[in-house]
Amino acid sequence: MKTIHPLFIFIFSLLIFSCQNSKEQEELIFDEAAQFRLDSTLEAFVSQGKVAGISALIFEKGQERYFNALGYADEEANRKMSRETMVQIYSMTKPITGAALMKAYEQGLFELDDPLEKYLPEFADMKVYQGVDENGEMILTEAQRSITVRDITRHTAGFPNRDNIPGLSEVMAEKDARNFNNTLSDMAVKIGSTPLWFEPGTQWEYGLCVDMQAYLVEKVTGVPYEQFVRENILDPLEMNETMYFVPENYRDRMAAVYQKTNEGGVERQNDSIAYRFSYNKWPLTPGGFGLSSTIDDYLKFAKMLLNEGKHEEKTILKPETIQLMSTNHLPDSIPEDKRSWLPSKGQVGFGIDFAVRTAAPQGPEENPGVVGEFFWDGALSTLFFVDPTNELIAILFVQLTPYDGIGLHHDFRQAIYGPWKPSKN
Repeated sequence: MKTIHPLFIFIFSLLIFSCQNSKEQEELIFDEAAQFRLDSTLEAFVSQGKVAGISALIFEKGQERYFNALGYADEEANRKMSRETMVQIYSMTKPITGAALMKAYEQGLFELDDPLEKYLPEFADMKVYQGVDENGEMILTEAQRSITVRDITRHTAGFPNRDNIPGLSEVMAEKDARNFNNTLSDMAVKIGSTPLWFEPGTQWEYGLCVDMQAYLVEKVTGVPYEQFVRENILDPLEMNETMYFVPENYRDRMAAVYQKTNEGGVERQNDSIAYRFSYNKWPLTPGGFGLSSTIDDYLKFAKMLLNEGKHEEKTILKPETIQLMSTNHLPDSIPEDKRSWLPSKGQVGFGIDFAVRTAAPQGPEENPGVVGEFFWDGALSTLFFVDPTNELIAILFVQLTPYDGIGLHHDFRQAIYGPWKPSKN
């Protein structure tokens, strides 16, 4: 029997390893071509003056595949965008609140289809707006069913959120539920005494639902919301640079806020406006907005979601809870024209504080993405998404108002996934 030469075995092993490695590289979504596309995309937005500064982080199959920061966090102070830059994440606070709520859910403190009034009596006996009469007085009817906890997790509670509803918008303005001097309890009283815009469960309308999730957490746990989210989500995830109130020693890392001009460039927003919430201690600890964070801190949260609730050796949430959060909860009975601007996000439904992609993009103008991904964004144009199919996380940090009026999110996604191709979708 002939002995196989050791050199042959070594070479053969190298070939197998090389083939396996090549296969792994081929299977990556974020490959060299994607890196080139993303570099070019971000550089273009900065060089054309559409944003002052921007950063992006891609994590795929257990490894960081990309980080880049371009332009200025604070152009006037000549401070560059970096990994250490802190930004106001606005509505990217909402998924964190959802995680805190579901921690209480895992403790058996409520069920999703429980009536909200069971825990928050402010929402008993709700009235529903039916328009105004000839004297401009609101016409109200009794709600056909109670608001449920599920309704406030998917924005189907019926809370009004627009300034052009005759009669009702005036009541909203008078109540001023989102005033920073309100506590969550004050906010609940003011929302609960405002008529619903539509019957619970019949429309999707973005608004104050997630703030009421935070209040629900307070009521069922007996712990102030800010303390609960810190002890159960932020601290276990070691998100030490994610906070409501930003103290003095962090402020030299905060990104300035820039607003789009009519000429297509940007100008700095007045700091007293930009930092009004973050630089003052207010009674309100909202669930729907208010946190500032770093890109690496937010990655820890997104990785926990991708890892089915685990962070290193710690279990933050159960796998079945993450599955529940990232599943579409919007019924087919809510047609597209009753989903406000949600269809502008693509072929999506809504889970527990995430949009959930339910179908592939139908054309190049839609935001690229993969069925099963879940994501959300913030008022200052930040974005994150989790793509479980490809084990991929993408985070985009920028501070631009009004919200993404420059096609940034579409182009960011397209840089990652490549140009739209019908054959692949």
